[in-house]
Amino acid sequence: MQAIGYNGCDFIEFEKPLENPAGQDLLVEIKAISINPIDTKVKQTITKDSAVKILGYDACGVVRAVGEEASIFKVGDEVFYAGDVTRDGSNATHQLVDERIVGRKPKSLNFEQAAALPLTSITAWESLFDRLKITPKDKNKTLLLIGAAGGVGSMAIQFSKQIISMNVIATASRPESKAWCKQMGADTVLDHQQLAKQFKQQSLTAPDYILCMGVPDDYLEQMVDLIAPQGCICLLANTQKSYDLNLLKAKSITLVWEMMFTRSMFQTTDLIKQHQLLNKVSDLIDQQQIVSIATQQLSPINIDNITKAHQLIEQGDMIGKLVICEQHL
Repeated sequence: MQAIGYNGCDFIEFEKPLENPAGQDLLVEIKAISINPIDTKVKQTITKDSAVKILGYDACGVVRAVGEEASIFKVGDEVFYAGDVTRDGSNATHQLVDERIVGRKPKSLNFEQAAALPLTSITAWESLFDRLKITPKDKNKTLLLIGAAGGVGSMAIQFSKQIISMNVIATASRPESKAWCKQMGADTVLDHQQLAKQFKQQSLTAPDYILCMGVPDDYLEQMVDLIAPQGCICLLANTQKSYDLNLLKAKSITLVWEMMFTRSMFQTTDLIKQHQLLNKVSDLIDQQQIVSIATQQLSPINIDNITKAHQLIEQGDMIGKLVICEQHL
């Protein structure tokens, strides 16, 4: 098989033996991939002394072989998934992946449209329903999404509106990103800064839940100030400094984290939940309740386009998702 890896300095193309799947693994022929901020963060940890790393944490393709214990999928099935950060990624012609973190590709989407969905869908779904523990009973409550125009925010808006019917307040900085959040279904869109002032000016209800997609350091004090008593905050990105947790005490605030690779990294007993939620996302797409968030497309999958995709992601102003399609390495 052909693969594109990162050697601590550049992306390089190389040949790698094609392995047969074992256990519950699938061998997937990759048709399209998507690049995420996690790709650029993992890339930063790779040095010239490190082994070459195959990045890529979103893929859509066709099952070409199955392990002896695999029972969910069969050869020929079209699938989508985010993969496992501890294993080789999807910047290759083929990839081995545990079927328990793989979903059925939406029938109504092509490969590139579907490739935009897995990582952001899993992250948004787990943030809302596993970490913040939002249920249909919360339909009259308010959710604040900070930095909502990117991939995770785009899916979180759709899930919270289409599944729960919550009051959704999103933040964005540019006119085009604000328009995107509205298009996804946000009830109100604010600027990132001076949130408390905007809430007061617009007589907005204090959020019961906050999902922060940005760097927490930029927003923690604002979130503590804004959130309703007994509210819950979910963070995705690492903090850059230490904080006094006593800030959370007066309002009895719950603070939780979401890391979508936790289940696969630690082989948790509920690993199958990622398969189930991806299938649910596939159903929601095919029922036209939610839409793909692919906004930019490159082709073919090669070093130049993967490099370009990383550069675009590193600018930090992506709206929706960037996908790369066609398997011509």
